[in-house]
Amino acid sequence: MSIGIYDCFGYGPGYDVPFPERYRLIKEAGFDCVMLWWSDRFGRGEGYRKDAELARNAGLLIENMHAPVHEQNFLFSDSDEGESVFRDYLQCIEDCRTYRIPTVVIHLPDDGFPINDTGKDRLNTIIGKAGEYGVSAAFENLRNVRNLSFVMENFTSPHVGMCYDSCHHANYAPGTDLLALYGNRLKALHLHDNGGFRNQHQLPFDGNIDWDKLAAKIRVTGYSGATTLEPMNWDYTHLTIRDFLALAYERAGKLGQMIGASAEETSLP
Repeated sequence: MSIGIYDCFGYGPGYDVPFPERYRLIKEAGFDCVMLWWSDRFGRGEGYRKDAELARNAGLLIENMHAPVHEQNFLFSDSDEGESVFRDYLQCIEDCRTYRIPTVVIHLPDDGFPINDTGKDRLNTIIGKAGEYGVSAAFENLRNVRNLSFVMENFTSPHVGMCYDSCHHANYAPGTDLLALYGNRLKALHLHDNGGFRNQHQLPFDGNIDWDKLAAKIRVTGYSGATTLEPMNWDYTHLTIRDFLALAYERAGKLGQMIGASAEETSLP
């Protein structure tokens, strides 16, 4: 199983380590692939569309891109903001085709913004375009379990699936067994722990998630994609970027082994 990491994991408010160097260091640490942040927000700037080429030049595979999140709750709104986020998501799918990225990770609105007719029409268009272009749309779990369930149960295209985020699950919907419900449609992983400065984006095994239990649940889904971390360096500012990546790779490798363990080695409770 490949081992990957989110590319915008910190080290400078404007990502002071240049991205060509960042990808070189990710590869040097041992990672096989990266997940790309696909927006100029969060301090990334205008150069983000170059990242796929920069990562490949460093010898890394592209596991997926993450669509913009700042207007996610407007997706079902019949408004200028709603049209804007809808067009952003369509552009991400177009960019997946252009830059040869297999999957786009999308945030649905929170459950306080339920799916309406406008939302259904937009989801039909987004998912239809993904299927036309051979791109997978992976909808991520947040405070949106009802909306996510609607999509999983009403859009059965093989191009539609779930991006499972371990910390979001622990913090926002611990009583819903998302992997039991939709693990057979798992298209991406965001693995991070739920302790630390912001109660999220810690390296695995530093917070409160039961990783033995979670790894077993992921294993039985049959997921064969990369074991990918989505950490930030918020709780690790005492580490250099090289030391942070070395520790992240160690943790990801351990998780990969746990997820890939045989039924005799790992069992569900």
